[in-house]
Amino acid sequence: MIDNEITHIPVLINQIMYQIKDIKKGLWIDATFGLGGYSRSFLENTNCNVFAIDRDPDVKKYANTLIKEFKNRFEFKSAKFSDLNKFTHLKNVVGISFDLGLSNLQIKKSDRGFSFKHNGPLDMRMSKSGLKAEDFLKNVDEKTLADILFELGDERHSRKIAKAIFKAKRESNISSTFKLAEIVRKAVPGNKFKIDKATKTFQAIRMFLNDELKELNKGLIAAEKILQPNGLLVVVSFHSIEDRIVKNFFSLCSGKSKSFSKFFPEDKRNKSFEILTKKPLVPTQEEIYNNPKSRSAKLRIAIRTSSDPVHEVAA
Repeated sequence: MIDNEITHIPVLINQIMYQIKDIKKGLWIDATFGLGGYSRSFLENTNCNVFAIDRDPDVKKYANTLIKEFKNRFEFKSAKFSDLNKFTHLKNVVGISFDLGLSNLQIKKSDRGFSFKHNGPLDMRMSKSGLKAEDFLKNVDEKTLADILFELGDERHSRKIAKAIFKAKRESNISSTFKLAEIVRKAVPGNKFKIDKATKTFQAIRMFLNDELKELNKGLIAAEKILQPNGLLVVVSFHSIEDRIVKNFFSLCSGKSKSFSKFFPEDKRNKSFEILTKKPLVPTQEEIYNNPKSRSAKLRIAIRTSSDPVHEVAA
């Protein structure tokens, strides 16, 4: 049964649909299906077929709705970004989209453990398999934790937070989202913050557990291989780290820069993409008002050339 109380407003969808208005037919890959907002928009506003993936098993029931509604035009598979190149049957791919934000399904379901706004078990696993956040905190050492918070969360109070977490876990397990958030808030000095003090810590732990940066890397490289000439690569990011990876990937593939990042091995010097968005597109004030989640979103788009891929597909 579909959870009627959980809805999804696709971020920057109007700007995306404007950019792809000349695409009449072909196959569009929605690499982050979520609740299906992007897939539905592509199906309703183009003549494209849509192939969607998502590693979260909870989205299958939303995919089934589109399968019934659009019959032979929509296909869904449970998969990660790094699995994209395994689907060798995909042909005539005219576009691939990545929405790198959490879906409302993950945020609003307290038992998933992603949000500090809802008390629940400290989980944070997108695929509902592997290491839980609670077990991660039990076993990680203080320095490693501090480094993760700093590198993946841009958290300048990372050492204070790591120290506070270690002090707290000596007394009892940190097993709930509310408890972790409370520890972080007490550890971070000051009262005036634009975002909740726990935001960056939750972000960093989630990104580490789900290997999100490496998955993004592998997804972009797979997209470079799969897209046909004149196909569009569309990426919506919400964090500076992810946006920087996408920006640098586009720069390298368009020949604007050489080796720049530990996330992308440098291979041949082709120009496999042309950048369509010299600066990232951002939401309008109206969209931010209607969907506050969109406020930090950045949209980058590039078009595939006929050159060979710059990168070898990641193993």
